[in-house]
Amino acid sequence: MTQRIEDYALIGDLQTAALVGRDGSIDWLCLPRFDSPACFAALLGDEENGHWRIAPKGAGPCTRRSYVGESLVLESVWETRTGTVKVLDFMPQRDTAPDVIRIVEGVSGTVEMNATLRLRFDYGSVVPWMRRSDGHRVAIAGPDSIWLRSEPQVKTWGQQFSTRSSFTVGPGEKVAFVLTWHPSHEPRPGLVDPFDSLEQSLEDWAKWSSRCRSDSPYHEAVVRSLITLKALTFAPTGGIVAAPTTSLPEEIGGVRNWDYRFCWLRDSTLTLDALISAGYLDEAAAWRDWLLRAVAGDPADLQIMYGLAGERRLPETELPWLSGYEGSTPVRTGNAAVHQLQLDVYGEVIDSLHLGREAGLSAEEHAWNLQLSLLGFLESKWREPDEGLWEVRGARRHFVHSKVMSWVAADRAVRTLEQRPSLRGDVARWRTMRDEVHREVCEKGYDPVRNTFTQSYGSEELDAAALLIPRVGFLPPDDPRVIGTVDTIRAELGHDGLVRRYSTDNKAVDALPGGEGAFLACSFWLADALRMTGRVKEARELFERLLTLRNDVGLLAEEYDPVSGRQVGNFPQAFSHIGLVNTALALGGEDTAG
Repeated sequence: MTQRIEDYALIGDLQTAALVGRDGSIDWLCLPRFDSPACFAALLGDEENGHWRIAPKGAGPCTRRSYVGESLVLESVWETRTGTVKVLDFMPQRDTAPDVIRIVEGVSGTVEMNATLRLRFDYGSVVPWMRRSDGHRVAIAGPDSIWLRSEPQVKTWGQQFSTRSSFTVGPGEKVAFVLTWHPSHEPRPGLVDPFDSLEQSLEDWAKWSSRCRSDSPYHEAVVRSLITLKALTFAPTGGIVAAPTTSLPEEIGGVRNWDYRFCWLRDSTLTLDALISAGYLDEAAAWRDWLLRAVAGDPADLQIMYGLAGERRLPETELPWLSGYEGSTPVRTGNAAVHQLQLDVYGEVIDSLHLGREAGLSAEEHAWNLQLSLLGFLESKWREPDEGLWEVRGARRHFVHSKVMSWVAADRAVRTLEQRPSLRGDVARWRTMRDEVHREVCEKGYDPVRNTFTQSYGSEELDAAALLIPRVGFLPPDDPRVIGTVDTIRAELGHDGLVRRYSTDNKAVDALPGGEGAFLACSFWLADALRMTGRVKEARELFERLLTLRNDVGLLAEEYDPVSGRQVGNFPQAFSHIGLVNTALALGGEDTAG
């Protein structure tokens, strides 16, 4: 049976990540990077597409599970008829090669355990050749090689193109399995001690988590979300992937299935805000530096997303041999939205660099010149239609959010030059642009009859991105147009108290069949907007409702379907956890009145 998206937990080593189900099966893992082909792809197909399950014989889902303290070490516990056993799953931060370590420990009684390893390289399509070597099981196919060993050694055998084992544990007895990947043309990497690695991982995560300076009443949720964001960071470059998965559907059985294993510029300001506010300046600086490297070059070539190291070519391909999560096809890798024109990203980049400067991140000499170059390009382009924030695949439009972020770009340049008049730049020129954009948005993007900003000029459609208008400073929170927009979005895009990004009924906008769930980041934005407009009690109630949508280990997908009561979309989603952190920190300083 397919597990629900929220039945999975995350482990990772800051370069890739795996999803572990409640049944003890790792159903998704890409090696050696987040964006590499998966060697376990049962998540998007079935067991024949690769998985690794360790669980008591004949058992179903675990009795309970949690992360060990403030770490990314997952502990799953099964209480069986004959005894209790736990499995600790984690990936230690790597020296050279990635390792997945699974430690089985008897708690009480005697429990018979079964393990099945079914490796399938290249997204479940390639069955490797298996052999034995020095107490290891070795799998090789093309560029990939994986070594599996256990400590103490347990008997393994091959069955139906999988590696199986069966063993028994009693109180205090431990059996550790270590799975290591390396390029098949290179020698096997050095062995890691699984038990020492466990202690080191717990120590590393505890030390990292202790740096959080939040005194929010929602501290536990904030720290868990920050750990998740750290786990989605590609440590060599500082880039943060939107999610470690591809093609988890926004609608079960639908076609809105996208690859999110890349870094989006739309997330940049909100990500920096969360990291800086929580005290993680090193991570914020690494993300800022990734941003500077990724966007360097001709401003006309600015993309909405990049690869983990700033790669620009992310060709979209379909994998027809995978049946999709609960039949949701096609399964895609790469993302064709990379070619879209989204003018808002210019504002997001400039706003991010401004925020970093204000937070005291060390200045990069070329950063200001880069901003001037981006702003000069935007000055000549902001009047044009684009595809907008949500990567719709319909015709280009004059999206209001894109114009608002163009205003942000000019506004941040003006504010920088006013604060630092020694910098090169024409402050009068950017003031003129700022005023012109503001005037046009208020004239063409605002519906005075309904008292709301719309999705695009002349449209009756709404866009939850308009909730960001007071946050970015385009209008003050007490402006009647802001309050009207918040109330109208809440009424018309609301679904069981949550918020959709926009209506999918008008197919001329996104040109795709079917619909999607409530977008969790937008629901956090609504809580922020309610707080800013003085309705703190309602904001807190919405935020606390959103906290209940997290799964049992504190993770959120991209969306939530209120009808089926399920998380949908790629998982876990950085944008959702960024929203959680920012809203929690903002509410932490508010009283409950309002």
